[in-house]
Amino acid sequence: MQAIDAIDKKILSRLQKNNLISAAELGKSFNLSTSAVQRRINRLREEKIIEADISIVSQAVVSKAVTCIVEISLQLGNMQIVEEFKTMLCNCNEVMQSFYVAGVYDFIVIISVEDMSTYDTFARTYFMDNAHVKQFCTHVVLQKTKLDYSVAV
Repeated sequence: MQAIDAIDKKILSRLQKNNLISAAELGKSFNLSTSAVQRRINRLREEKIIEADISIVSQAVVSKAVTCIVEISLQLGNMQIVEEFKTMLCNCNEVMQSFYVAGVYDFIVIISVEDMSTYDTFARTYFMDNAHVKQFCTHVVLQKTKLDYSVAV
């Protein structure tokens, strides 16, 4: 993997704010040719420095009005149980993000659902009825005060 330089960092910073910006516009900003910018972007993608080009959809528009942050502790077990739980979380459409963490809890999970009734059904199915879940604690998001997917470069 080639190290990223100051120009790569500037390109990454701009792309994180708007990944639809053209290579020509970036080139003008950094005094580079369009093809030089495109080569840099292609390299950043090939080397997985740019992991994905995505569109962030409004949860409200798709009727996902409730966001819950859930802390989960598993029963004492082995890594197979942890791996199975990770796989289960990855296969749940309601799970937006999942983190295997150190500390009091084993997982922190961000879930998006239509309403609290839907969350209740989800929690019963995946947490309460799961013999490997020791306990879980749900925090219901009242208001998003900052939501940013960019990484400081």
